[in-house]
Amino acid sequence: MKKVLAIALLSGAALAAPTIAQQSVVQPVPQPASPALDRNILHVQVILDSLGFGPGVLDGKGGQSLTAALKGFQEAKGLPRTGKPDAATLQALYPYRAKRPTARFVLTREALAGPYYNPLPKDYGEQAKLPSLGYATPMEKLAEMFHTQPAVLIALNSPDTRLKVGNTIVVPNALPASRAYDPKLPDHWRQTLNMLNVDANQPVADHIVVDKSEKVLRVLDKDDKLIAQFSATMGSEHDPLPLGTWKIYGADYNPKFHYNPALFWDAKKGDQKEMLPPGPNGPVGVVWLDLSKEHYGIHGTPHPELIGRTESHGCIRLTNWDVARLAQMVKPGTKAVFQA
Repeated sequence: MKKVLAIALLSGAALAAPTIAQQSVVQPVPQPASPALDRNILHVQVILDSLGFGPGVLDGKGGQSLTAALKGFQEAKGLPRTGKPDAATLQALYPYRAKRPTARFVLTREALAGPYYNPLPKDYGEQAKLPSLGYATPMEKLAEMFHTQPAVLIALNSPDTRLKVGNTIVVPNALPASRAYDPKLPDHWRQTLNMLNVDANQPVADHIVVDKSEKVLRVLDKDDKLIAQFSATMGSEHDPLPLGTWKIYGADYNPKFHYNPALFWDAKKGDQKEMLPPGPNGPVGVVWLDLSKEHYGIHGTPHPELIGRTESHGCIRLTNWDVARLAQMVKPGTKAVFQA
Protein backbone atom coordinates (compact mmCIF):
# COMPACT_ATOMS: atom_id res chain seq x y z
CA MET A 1 0.00 0.00 0.00
CA LYS A 2 1.31 3.46 -0.83
CA LYS A 3 -0.70 5.22 1.84
CA VAL A 4 -0.10 4.44 5.48
CA LEU A 5 -2.64 5.12 8.21
CA ALA A 6 -0.58 5.16 11.39
CA ILE A 7 -2.02 3.81 14.62
CA ALA A 8 -1.65 5.18 18.15
CA LEU A 9 -3.61 3.73 21.04
CA LEU A 10 -4.18 5.40 24.37
CA SER A 11 -3.57 3.36 27.49
CA GLY A 12 -3.02 6.05 30.05
CA ALA A 13 -0.65 7.74 27.59
CA ALA A 14 -0.24 7.55 23.84
CA LEU A 15 1.71 4.49 22.76
CA ALA A 16 3.41 4.08 19.42
CA ALA A 17 2.01 1.25 17.32
CA PRO A 18 3.10 -0.39 14.07
CA THR A 19 2.01 1.21 10.84
CA ILE A 20 -0.34 -0.63 8.50
CA ALA A 21 2.59 -1.39 6.24
CA GLN A 22 4.48 -2.98 9.12
CA GLN A 23 1.43 -4.99 10.14
CA SER A 24 1.09 -6.27 6.59
CA VAL A 25 4.60 -7.66 6.85
CA VAL A 26 3.56 -9.59 9.95
CA GLN A 27 0.25 -10.83 8.56
CA PRO A 28 0.15 -10.46 4.75
CA VAL A 29 -3.23 -10.46 3.05
CA PRO A 30 -3.01 -10.49 -0.77
CA GLN A 31 -5.16 -7.80 -2.35
CA PRO A 32 -6.12 -8.16 -6.03
CA ALA A 33 -5.78 -5.14 -8.29
CA SER A 34 -9.05 -3.22 -8.44
CA PRO A 35 -10.38 0.16 -9.55
CA ALA A 36 -10.36 3.14 -7.20
CA LEU A 37 -13.20 3.83 -4.79
CA ASP A 38 -16.20 5.48 -6.49
CA ARG A 39 -18.28 7.55 -4.07
CA ASN A 40 -21.42 7.17 -6.21
CA ILE A 41 -21.14 3.38 -6.04
CA LEU A 42 -20.37 3.63 -2.33
CA HIS A 43 -23.55 5.68 -1.87
CA VAL A 44 -25.61 2.95 -3.57
CA GLN A 45 -23.90 0.28 -1.43
CA VAL A 46 -24.53 2.20 1.80
CA ILE A 47 -28.24 2.67 1.02
CA LEU A 48 -28.68 -0.99 0.06
CA ASP A 49 -26.84 -2.09 3.20
CA SER A 50 -29.10 0.05 5.39
CA LEU A 51 -32.20 -1.39 3.70
CA GLY A 52 -31.16 -5.00 4.33
CA PHE A 53 -29.92 -5.87 0.84
CA GLY A 54 -26.33 -6.58 1.75
CA PRO A 55 -23.85 -5.61 -1.01
CA GLY A 56 -20.98 -7.28 0.82
CA VAL A 57 -17.99 -5.11 1.71
CA LEU A 58 -18.69 -1.36 1.40
CA ASP A 59 -15.82 -0.48 -0.91
CA GLY A 60 -17.17 1.82 -3.64
CA LYS A 61 -16.60 -0.82 -6.32
CA GLY A 62 -18.83 -2.97 -8.47
CA GLY A 63 -18.87 -6.74 -8.38
CA GLN A 64 -21.03 -9.81 -7.92
CA SER A 65 -22.18 -8.92 -4.40
CA LEU A 66 -23.41 -5.49 -5.47
CA THR A 67 -25.10 -7.02 -8.53
CA ALA A 68 -26.90 -9.53 -6.30
CA ALA A 69 -27.94 -6.80 -3.85
CA LEU A 70 -29.34 -4.67 -6.67
CA LYS A 71 -31.33 -7.63 -7.99
CA GLY A 72 -32.78 -8.18 -4.54
CA PHE A 73 -33.72 -4.52 -4.12
CA GLN A 74 -35.22 -4.46 -7.61
CA GLU A 75 -37.33 -7.53 -6.89
CA ALA A 76 -38.57 -6.01 -3.63
CA LYS A 77 -39.56 -2.83 -5.50
CA GLY A 78 -41.20 -4.66 -8.42
CA LEU A 79 -38.55 -3.55 -10.92
CA PRO A 80 -36.80 -5.55 -13.66
CA ARG A 81 -33.95 -7.56 -12.09
CA THR A 82 -31.10 -6.10 -14.12
CA GLY A 83 -28.55 -6.07 -11.31
CA LYS A 84 -27.49 -2.62 -12.49
CA PRO A 85 -28.03 0.88 -11.04
CA ASP A 86 -30.18 1.82 -14.03
CA ALA A 87 -32.51 4.81 -14.20
CA ALA A 88 -35.52 3.04 -12.65
CA THR A 89 -33.38 1.68 -9.81
CA LEU A 90 -31.75 5.03 -9.08
CA GLN A 91 -35.21 6.58 -8.96
CA ALA A 92 -36.28 3.93 -6.43
CA LEU A 93 -33.16 4.64 -4.36
CA TYR A 94 -33.69 8.42 -4.50
CA PRO A 95 -36.01 8.64 -1.45
CA TYR A 96 -33.16 7.23 0.68
CA ARG A 97 -30.53 9.73 -0.53
CA ALA A 98 -30.33 11.38 2.93
CA LYS A 99 -28.25 8.36 3.96
CA ARG A 100 -24.91 9.80 2.88
CA PRO A 101 -22.09 7.55 1.62
CA THR A 102 -19.68 8.47 4.41
CA ALA A 103 -19.84 9.65 7.99
CA ARG A 104 -17.39 11.18 10.44
CA PHE A 105 -16.65 8.98 13.42
CA VAL A 106 -14.96 10.15 16.62
CA LEU A 107 -12.71 7.38 17.88
CA THR A 108 -13.52 6.17 21.37
CA ARG A 109 -11.58 4.05 23.83
CA GLU A 110 -14.20 1.33 23.33
CA ALA A 111 -13.82 1.37 19.53
CA LEU A 112 -10.05 0.96 19.77
CA ALA A 113 -10.09 -1.62 22.56
CA GLY A 114 -8.62 -5.08 21.95
CA PRO A 115 -7.52 -7.69 22.68
CA TYR A 116 -5.59 -8.09 19.43
CA TYR A 117 -3.74 -11.13 18.14
CA ASN A 118 -1.26 -10.46 15.35
CA PRO A 119 -0.54 -12.83 13.86
CA LEU A 120 -3.40 -15.11 14.81
CA PRO A 121 -2.04 -18.67 14.75
CA LYS A 122 -3.44 -20.84 11.96
CA ASP A 123 -3.10 -24.06 13.94
CA TYR A 124 -6.32 -24.92 15.76
CA GLY A 125 -4.35 -26.37 18.65
CA GLU A 126 -2.62 -23.03 19.16
CA GLN A 127 -5.87 -21.09 18.71
CA ALA A 128 -7.47 -23.22 21.42
CA LYS A 129 -4.94 -21.85 23.92
CA LEU A 130 -6.05 -18.25 23.38
CA PRO A 131 -8.72 -16.51 25.51
CA SER A 132 -10.50 -15.33 22.36
CA LEU A 133 -10.11 -15.18 18.58
CA GLY A 134 -10.13 -11.41 18.29
CA TYR A 135 -9.06 -9.03 15.57
CA ALA A 136 -5.44 -8.70 14.46
CA THR A 137 -5.33 -4.89 14.60
CA PRO A 138 -7.48 -1.86 15.44
CA MET A 139 -7.74 -1.21 11.70
CA GLU A 140 -9.27 -4.63 11.12
CA LYS A 141 -11.79 -4.05 13.90
CA LEU A 142 -12.75 -0.60 12.61
CA ALA A 143 -13.14 -1.96 9.10
CA GLU A 144 -15.56 -4.63 10.32
CA MET A 145 -17.45 -2.09 12.41
CA PHE A 146 -18.15 -0.11 9.25
CA HIS A 147 -18.73 -3.10 6.95
CA THR A 148 -15.60 -2.50 4.92
CA GLN A 149 -11.87 -3.27 4.66
CA PRO A 150 -8.77 -1.47 5.97
CA ALA A 151 -7.82 -0.39 2.44
CA VAL A 152 -11.09 1.57 2.18
CA LEU A 153 -10.45 3.37 5.47
CA ILE A 154 -7.01 4.27 4.18
CA ALA A 155 -8.52 5.63 0.95
CA LEU A 156 -11.08 7.74 2.81
CA ASN A 157 -8.59 9.34 5.18
CA SER A 158 -5.34 11.27 5.10
CA PRO A 159 -2.21 9.10 5.11
CA ASP A 160 -1.09 10.69 8.38
CA THR A 161 -4.38 10.14 10.21
CA ARG A 162 -3.75 8.51 13.56
CA LEU A 163 -6.14 6.14 15.26
CA LYS A 164 -6.22 7.80 18.65
CA VAL A 165 -9.01 8.39 21.16
CA GLY A 166 -10.71 11.69 20.32
CA ASN A 167 -9.54 11.83 16.70
CA THR A 168 -12.11 11.82 13.89
CA ILE A 169 -11.96 9.54 10.85
CA VAL A 170 -14.13 9.22 7.75
CA VAL A 171 -15.91 5.87 7.39
CA PRO A 172 -18.51 4.27 5.13
CA ASN A 173 -21.86 5.28 6.61
CA ALA A 174 -22.90 1.96 8.16
CA LEU A 175 -24.21 3.73 11.27
CA PRO A 176 -27.59 2.32 12.37
CA ALA A 177 -30.75 4.29 12.97
CA SER A 178 -31.39 2.56 16.31
CA ARG A 179 -29.33 0.79 18.96
CA ALA A 180 -32.31 -0.05 21.19
CA TYR A 181 -31.55 -3.78 21.27
CA ASP A 182 -33.87 -6.22 23.01
CA PRO A 183 -32.89 -6.10 26.71
CA LYS A 184 -33.61 -9.83 26.92
CA LEU A 185 -30.59 -10.53 24.73
CA PRO A 186 -27.33 -11.37 26.54
CA ASP A 187 -25.17 -8.35 27.35
CA HIS A 188 -22.22 -9.67 25.34
CA TRP A 189 -24.41 -10.11 22.26
CA ARG A 190 -25.88 -6.61 22.51
CA GLN A 191 -22.31 -5.33 22.73
CA THR A 192 -21.45 -7.26 19.55
CA LEU A 193 -24.50 -5.88 17.72
CA ASN A 194 -23.48 -2.40 18.78
CA MET A 195 -19.87 -2.92 17.70
CA LEU A 196 -20.97 -4.21 14.29
CA ASN A 197 -23.39 -1.30 13.84
CA VAL A 198 -26.37 -3.62 13.37
CA ASP A 199 -29.65 -1.74 13.46
CA ALA A 200 -31.96 -2.75 16.31
CA ASN A 201 -35.00 -2.57 14.01
CA GLN A 202 -35.13 -5.55 11.67
CA PRO A 203 -37.99 -7.15 9.69
CA VAL A 204 -39.42 -10.46 10.89
CA ALA A 205 -38.70 -13.46 8.69
CA ASP A 206 -41.38 -16.02 7.96
CA HIS A 207 -38.87 -18.20 6.12
CA ILE A 208 -35.51 -18.00 4.40
CA VAL A 209 -34.29 -19.40 1.08
CA VAL A 210 -30.66 -20.24 0.41
CA ASP A 211 -30.22 -20.06 -3.37
CA LYS A 212 -27.10 -21.83 -4.63
CA SER A 213 -27.40 -20.55 -8.21
CA GLU A 214 -27.44 -16.89 -7.15
CA LYS A 215 -25.16 -17.30 -4.11
CA VAL A 216 -27.57 -15.48 -1.83
CA LEU A 217 -29.62 -16.01 1.30
CA ARG A 218 -33.09 -14.53 0.85
CA VAL A 219 -35.38 -13.48 3.73
CA LEU A 220 -39.11 -13.55 3.02
CA ASP A 221 -42.28 -12.61 4.90
CA LYS A 222 -45.50 -14.65 5.23
CA ASP A 223 -46.68 -13.38 1.84
CA ASP A 224 -43.47 -14.65 0.19
CA LYS A 225 -42.27 -11.09 -0.34
CA LEU A 226 -38.52 -10.50 -0.28
CA ILE A 227 -37.63 -8.30 2.72
CA ALA A 228 -33.85 -8.80 2.96
CA GLN A 229 -31.04 -10.55 1.12
CA PHE A 230 -27.39 -11.32 1.77
CA SER A 231 -24.55 -12.69 -0.34
CA ALA A 232 -23.47 -16.10 0.95
CA THR A 233 -20.90 -18.85 0.58
CA MET A 234 -22.46 -22.32 0.56
CA GLY A 235 -21.10 -25.81 0.12
CA SER A 236 -18.40 -27.31 -2.07
CA GLU A 237 -17.70 -30.37 -4.19
CA HIS A 238 -16.70 -32.27 -1.05
CA ASP A 239 -19.49 -30.87 1.15
CA PRO A 240 -22.41 -29.89 -1.11
CA LEU A 241 -25.24 -27.71 0.11
CA PRO A 242 -27.86 -30.05 1.64
CA LEU A 243 -30.83 -29.27 -0.60
CA GLY A 244 -34.25 -29.51 1.00
CA THR A 245 -36.36 -27.90 3.71
CA TRP A 246 -34.94 -27.51 7.21
CA LYS A 247 -35.58 -25.45 10.32
CA ILE A 248 -33.51 -23.04 12.34
CA TYR A 249 -33.29 -24.47 15.84
CA GLY A 250 -31.79 -21.43 17.53
CA ALA A 251 -28.85 -19.04 17.80
CA ASP A 252 -25.56 -19.37 19.63
CA TYR A 253 -24.19 -15.86 20.08
CA ASN A 254 -20.40 -15.36 20.10
CA PRO A 255 -20.01 -19.13 19.99
CA LYS A 256 -17.13 -21.38 20.82
CA PHE A 257 -16.28 -23.78 18.00
CA HIS A 258 -15.80 -27.51 18.45
CA TYR A 259 -13.27 -28.56 15.85
CA ASN A 260 -13.68 -32.25 15.01
CA PRO A 261 -11.21 -33.30 12.28
CA ALA A 262 -13.38 -36.33 11.48
CA LEU A 263 -15.97 -33.93 9.98
CA PHE A 264 -13.48 -32.10 7.72
CA TRP A 265 -12.25 -33.74 4.55
CA ASP A 266 -9.25 -31.39 4.47
CA ALA A 267 -8.20 -31.90 8.09
CA LYS A 268 -4.47 -32.29 8.57
CA LYS A 269 -3.06 -35.64 9.58
CA GLY A 270 -2.59 -35.68 13.33
CA ASP A 271 -5.19 -32.99 14.04
CA GLN A 272 -6.93 -33.43 17.38
CA LYS A 273 -10.37 -32.35 18.53
CA GLU A 274 -10.20 -28.80 19.85
CA MET A 275 -12.56 -26.37 21.53
CA LEU A 276 -11.80 -22.96 20.04
CA PRO A 277 -12.67 -19.81 21.99
CA PRO A 278 -15.24 -17.31 20.69
CA GLY A 279 -14.33 -14.29 18.63
CA PRO A 280 -14.99 -12.54 15.30
CA ASN A 281 -11.94 -14.21 13.76
CA GLY A 282 -13.05 -17.70 14.72
CA PRO A 283 -14.11 -20.20 12.03
CA VAL A 284 -17.82 -19.37 12.48
CA GLY A 285 -17.53 -15.69 13.35
CA VAL A 286 -19.91 -14.01 15.78
CA VAL A 287 -23.00 -16.24 15.63
CA TRP A 288 -24.06 -19.80 14.78
CA LEU A 289 -27.66 -20.41 13.65
CA ASP A 290 -28.20 -24.10 14.25
CA LEU A 291 -30.11 -26.08 11.62
CA SER A 292 -32.18 -29.24 11.85
CA LYS A 293 -29.65 -30.82 9.47
CA GLU A 294 -27.02 -32.27 11.84
CA HIS A 295 -23.63 -30.50 11.79
CA TYR A 296 -24.94 -27.71 9.55
CA GLY A 297 -25.54 -24.07 10.37
CA ILE A 298 -25.58 -20.48 9.15
CA HIS A 299 -22.67 -18.50 10.54
CA GLY A 300 -20.19 -15.64 10.17
CA THR A 301 -16.64 -15.50 8.87
CA PRO A 302 -13.23 -14.02 9.60
CA HIS A 303 -12.89 -13.13 5.88
CA PRO A 304 -15.83 -10.97 4.72
CA GLU A 305 -14.12 -10.12 1.43
CA LEU A 306 -14.32 -13.79 0.36
CA ILE A 307 -18.07 -14.28 0.80
CA GLY A 308 -19.54 -15.79 -2.38
CA ARG A 309 -16.07 -16.28 -3.83
CA THR A 310 -14.84 -19.39 -2.02
CA GLU A 311 -16.27 -22.71 -0.86
CA SER A 312 -17.40 -23.91 2.56
CA HIS A 313 -17.69 -27.21 4.39
CA GLY A 314 -21.38 -27.34 3.49
CA CYS A 315 -22.56 -24.64 5.89
CA ILE A 316 -23.85 -21.21 4.88
CA ARG A 317 -21.42 -18.40 5.57
CA LEU A 318 -22.22 -14.66 5.68
CA THR A 319 -20.25 -11.60 6.74
CA ASN A 320 -20.31 -11.13 10.50
CA TRP A 321 -22.49 -8.03 10.21
CA ASP A 322 -24.98 -9.74 7.89
CA VAL A 323 -25.33 -12.91 9.98
CA ALA A 324 -25.74 -10.77 13.10
CA ARG A 325 -28.55 -8.92 11.33
CA LEU A 326 -30.11 -12.19 10.16
CA ALA A 327 -30.03 -13.50 13.73
CA GLN A 328 -32.36 -10.62 14.69
CA MET A 329 -34.83 -11.59 11.94
CA VAL A 330 -35.29 -15.30 12.63
CA LYS A 331 -36.42 -17.34 15.61
CA PRO A 332 -36.44 -21.02 16.58
CA GLY A 333 -38.65 -22.87 14.10
CA THR A 334 -38.08 -20.53 11.16
CA LYS A 335 -38.20 -22.56 7.94
CA ALA A 336 -35.04 -22.68 5.82
CA VAL A 337 -35.29 -23.84 2.20
CA PHE A 338 -32.05 -24.78 0.43
CA GLN A 339 -32.36 -24.84 -3.34
CA ALA A 340 -30.07 -25.25 -6.33
